[in-house]
Amino acid sequence: MADTVIDLRSDTVTRPTAGMREAMAVAEVGDDVYGEDPTVNALETEVAALFGHEAALFCPTGSMANQIALQLLVSPGNEVLCDADAHVVTYEIGAAAAYGGISSRTWPAVGADVDPGVVAGMIRPDGYWAVPTRAIAVEQTHNRGGGGVIPLDTLREVCRVADDAQVAVHCDGARIWHAHVADGVALATYGELFDTLSVCLSKGLGAPVGSLVVGSTDKIERARFIRKRMGGGMRQAGILAAAGRYALAHQVQRLADDHVRAARLAEAVAPFGVLATDVRTNLVPLDLTKAPLDAPAFAAAARTEGVLVSVLGPRTARLVTHLGVDDVAVSRAIDVLTRVLRT
Repeated sequence: MADTVIDLRSDTVTRPTAGMREAMAVAEVGDDVYGEDPTVNALETEVAALFGHEAALFCPTGSMANQIALQLLVSPGNEVLCDADAHVVTYEIGAAAAYGGISSRTWPAVGADVDPGVVAGMIRPDGYWAVPTRAIAVEQTHNRGGGGVIPLDTLREVCRVADDAQVAVHCDGARIWHAHVADGVALATYGELFDTLSVCLSKGLGAPVGSLVVGSTDKIERARFIRKRMGGGMRQAGILAAAGRYALAHQVQRLADDHVRAARLAEAVAPFGVLATDVRTNLVPLDLTKAPLDAPAFAAAARTEGVLVSVLGPRTARLVTHLGVDDVAVSRAIDVLTRVLRT
């Protein structure tokens, strides 16, 4: 393998910058389980305000934030609707059922191309011994949908459908910062649509740890209880919250650079017929069905030349740009990946 590795597997592999490490080192801390960590409290207040909500809760992981939010909206034995590729039912190992006793039903996965009419037709009311629908979950941007951005008008229509049926809406906003930068939609505009959101600091924003649940004061008081039950109560967490505050101050608008670099990668591999969908943000999904190598072989060949690629299936792979990949790294990655695709 080459001396310098270019890691395109995920934006979760980022490392704190020097400025972020300094912010962590000097963070004022206290015991957050007692509500006494000033840096955590400041982060929660800041994120709630960004999305126009009353309160937020700092959590160790995005999966925990999602599952807390679902438990706020759906009581045991009731159901949440989402798409078949949604993170909450794909990559959270059955947590909704295991922890919340929540049933789930899915509409066919179409990434960011959500059809509000399909969603409306799936909502079950109370009665007839059926499992009633209590919430709809959407994902912005959509991970398995190649970083696609659900249009604002589509989200508004889904929320109208939910309001008509008196059903809540949760947004898994792990990469909502990318949608904000790509489409220029204000975070508060997204926030006003949803009963709860989860937003992640440890992907594109480059913090080492952390997501937040965003919602009303009453919901976040309950969320704090659920977080403790799930083992997510942290003590002097201000060291981690300081990284998140630094990320919000310094590393949101730079996501546009990641989008440009992802577009460069997409343009380079498109002639090989492997681009799975249009690239809107920082994810470049690859469909290697017509390529000479399957996904594991493609990733193995790239790895030998110092480029790491995520394998999502036998013929499916993914490239992700992030804080740790600059223009020079993208150029080198293009050289390696196009050479591998020619084999």
